[in-house]
Amino acid sequence: MSIANHTSSASSPPNVVEQHFADASASAGWLAEAVADCLRAGITARGQASLVVSGGKSPVLFFQALRKLPMAWAQVTITLADERWVDPASADSNEHLLREHLLRDEAAPARFIALKSDAFTPEDGLAAVMQSLALMPRPFDAVVLGMGDDGHTASLFPGMPGVADALNPDNPAVLVAARAPVSPESRISMTMATLLDARKIFVPIAGPAKRAVYDGAKAGSPSSSRYPVAALFKQSRAPVVVLIAAKP
Repeated sequence: MSIANHTSSASSPPNVVEQHFADASASAGWLAEAVADCLRAGITARGQASLVVSGGKSPVLFFQALRKLPMAWAQVTITLADERWVDPASADSNEHLLREHLLRDEAAPARFIALKSDAFTPEDGLAAVMQSLALMPRPFDAVVLGMGDDGHTASLFPGMPGVADALNPDNPAVLVAARAPVSPESRISMTMATLLDARKIFVPIAGPAKRAVYDGAKAGSPSSSRYPVAALFKQSRAPVVVLIAAKP
């Protein structure tokens, strides 16, 4: 695995370790190796492993690096932290992104569990998707989450109806129907309690704007609560590795 600058400073929450990189490419390569190590450990210990990832443009380099790494991919189950309620063939679909950039090469034999069903709305599809997710090994061996400029993670957005319940680590709900205040698409998202059911969580960020959001979210001040991602840094259930790239 490539060497990164490791930090676990007094300013970081106790369950958070920071890794620093010159740019997003170096961060993506390190992350791919780290996630592969988690999956291989799960396969060795339990005969199977599980991975949860986010969509968007940011993880493409990570997906492209991970799919080239050798392991018993047929023993790995992959799903998404969240999904837009659109046709999986749509360019806006996270499933489409995964099939394009991750579920190829060495990773082609991995099992994929979709979050989008044939139901008309995410509310109508929640039960069927939860039934599918029940087949996934938990705790998840690795969860890789993004972070938006507004501090959202998965599809848990600031100001979203029901976001407080979705962020509650004691909420028994596995999934929620979600809508971004600034975007018209319906979405489905894992709750924070589900995301925390993980052996390790990774949060890659890149550039000064995302770094400023992260610093605000981890501060633990009352104002940090406006960032949904802050819930990751206030909890003690799952270890979190934050990958900080100076440049995108």
